[in-house]
Amino acid sequence: MPDQDRRQKILVVDDEPSFIDVLSITLEAEGYEVITALDGFEALERFRATKPDLILLDLMLPRISGVDVCRDIRGSSNVPIIMVTAKSSELDVVVGLEVGADDYITKPYRMRELVARVRATLRRAEDAKEPGQSGRIELAGVQLDSERHEVTVDGEPVSMPLKEFELLEILMANAGRVVTREILFDRVWGYDYVGESKTLDVHVKRLRSKVEADPSNPERIVTIRGLGYKFAG
Repeated sequence: MPDQDRRQKILVVDDEPSFIDVLSITLEAEGYEVITALDGFEALERFRATKPDLILLDLMLPRISGVDVCRDIRGSSNVPIIMVTAKSSELDVVVGLEVGADDYITKPYRMRELVARVRATLRRAEDAKEPGQSGRIELAGVQLDSERHEVTVDGEPVSMPLKEFELLEILMANAGRVVTREILFDRVWGYDYVGESKTLDVHVKRLRSKVEADPSNPERIVTIRGLGYKFAG
C-alpha cells in the first residue's frame, strides 16, 4: 500500500497558466501534491528533481515538445504518463502513445473524467508495486515472471512498461482464448473506455514489437477481428 502519510505527487505540464491553475486546485482538493511546469525543458527538470507518481503532459509545449519529453522520460522511468492535448487527430494521439504515454485525454474534457483517470492510473501503478501472486508463465518462447515483473523473449530480457506487461500477462494467462477489448480495457486501464480504442491498439502494437519476430505478421499475439486479441502460443 502507498504510504498514507505521503501525498502522491502529480506533475502537471502545460503552457497555459489558466489550465494549470484550475487543474492544480482540483487535484489538490483531491489530496494530491501538484508540481507544475510551463514548458518541456522545465518539465524534465521538475521530473528529475521531484520524482512524481504521475505526469499529466500536454502534447504542444514550447522549447521541448510533449512527445520529446515523454520519449526522454521513458528512457529512464516507467512513471505513468497521461497525455493531455487539444489535438485530437489520430496521428497526434498515436504518436503520443507510441513514444510511451499510458493514456490520453483531449481538451475540452470533463474535469470529473480526468480525475477518474488519474485515480485509476495511480491505483493500478500502486497495485503493481505490491507483492503479487507468485507465478511464471512460459509459452512459445516467452517467459513472464509476475512477481519480478520480468519478461524474456527467446531467452533475451525485454524491458516492458506496466501497461504492456499487464496486457501480456492477461493474454498469456488466457492463451488460446479470445480476450475481448472490453475485458482488456477494464483489466488494464480500470475504467470505462468507450471510444478510446486507439489506446489499446497502439499498446498492442508496441507489445508486438517486443515479442514478435515479425510484428507485421504476428504469430504470438493475434487479432480476432471484431472481438479482441488472443495469445496463440
